[in-house]
Amino acid sequence: MADAMEMMILSILGPQLHCEWRLPGYKVAFITSVVFIGMGISSSVWGNFADKYGRKAGLMLCMCWAVYYGLLSAFAPVFGWMLALRGLVGFGIGGAPQSVTLYSEFLPVKARGICIMLIAAFWAIGAVFEVVLALLVMPTLGWRWLLGLSTIPMAIFLCCGFWLPESPRFDLLSGRRDRAMATLRRIADDNRKPMPQGKIITYQQDARGQIKDLFTPQYWRTTLLLWFIWFANAFSYYGIILLTTELFQAGDSCEVTQGAKIEPACSLECKYLTSADYKDLLWTTLAEFPGLLVIILAIEYIGRRKSLALCFFVFSLSILPLYACIGRIALTIIIFIGRAFISGGYQVVFVYTPEVFPTENRALAMGTSSTMARMGALITPFVAQVLLRKSVYLTLSLYCGVCLLAGIASLILPIETSGRGLQESNLDPEASGQTVTTISQSNGTTHPANER
Repeated sequence: MADAMEMMILSILGPQLHCEWRLPGYKVAFITSVVFIGMGISSSVWGNFADKYGRKAGLMLCMCWAVYYGLLSAFAPVFGWMLALRGLVGFGIGGAPQSVTLYSEFLPVKARGICIMLIAAFWAIGAVFEVVLALLVMPTLGWRWLLGLSTIPMAIFLCCGFWLPESPRFDLLSGRRDRAMATLRRIADDNRKPMPQGKIITYQQDARGQIKDLFTPQYWRTTLLLWFIWFANAFSYYGIILLTTELFQAGDSCEVTQGAKIEPACSLECKYLTSADYKDLLWTTLAEFPGLLVIILAIEYIGRRKSLALCFFVFSLSILPLYACIGRIALTIIIFIGRAFISGGYQVVFVYTPEVFPTENRALAMGTSSTMARMGALITPFVAQVLLRKSVYLTLSLYCGVCLLAGIASLILPIETSGRGLQESNLDPEASGQTVTTISQSNGTTHPANER
């Protein structure tokens, strides 16, 4: 929720500063891109940190960083300070995907997909809350109050995060068996269930979080395809968010979808977002909820890969009507559909990535994938806010083409993770499809490891 609010604010802050500080278009794009630069630099750093020192430690530290610089950015006096402080906010937010890493390591196989998707519900709630907050705050208190108030959810997380348990999978891999067992006993007690009988198999490794582990023979193809998918997802998702405000600002005109420039005659001339703009932005943001419901069903019935491809292909189809002359209502409906599915695709890849990589480098895989996503997000402002003013056709074609390629990449991913248990290590026999046996402590019978 906190992550979504910081991301959603980018589409609101840009037009406001464009008017208030009389910024040209490229500087407005830089305000958005610098956040993604910070996220791109830090995502792998936080992933490596979480693989070495713990998921909880990495998550708490990155959120503390984001809250501090988020508050400071509300006091930025000039454009240069705003760039620096928002970049530092982005550096902190780059660690937010580690929440998915931590959460996934507590979940059973059957419920893992749905439970991770439920995190997406709070992303959508955060995005909606930010738009509602902007609708209430911007006309009266201004953007500084909006930036400050947007850090409250992260501050609440920091206050509650001390009760957050560390991943027992990470503790086992780090050789801290007692801590892992204590966490498992606490979970069993909270659920009023007995501890399961059996033997815990551990793969203790000190050399964790190494980038070369993502390019072993069984993972290199998955890694490269996922990096492109994450790139395309962020490029398109943040693109549709930025396009929403840009197209709504242009007004109800056929010029919006007929390739004309939508920049005012003077590069410093501007239009403030109106209440109608905020309401339309709210409607398109609400699209994330139906998209989420559709994808929750899809990932269980048709699998992760096909669900991901479906999202990309439908988004590409939703772009096509924008080439025609359409009014504001039709524009809102089309953006609603496109955002619903590209948002769903983002959630599917958040489910798939921690499932496909083992515990020893799961956080690094999430971090590097997030870095690629931030590269896409970094580029998209210059497409949605700068190139759009040169040619709407070319802008739409880029988004459509990238998503078509990403849909194909999704279909050729080598591993389907639906119903597949999480691996602990590259040494785990499940990684190569082998079966091993362990001895049950209760009755001495043998059980295949892949049935655990």
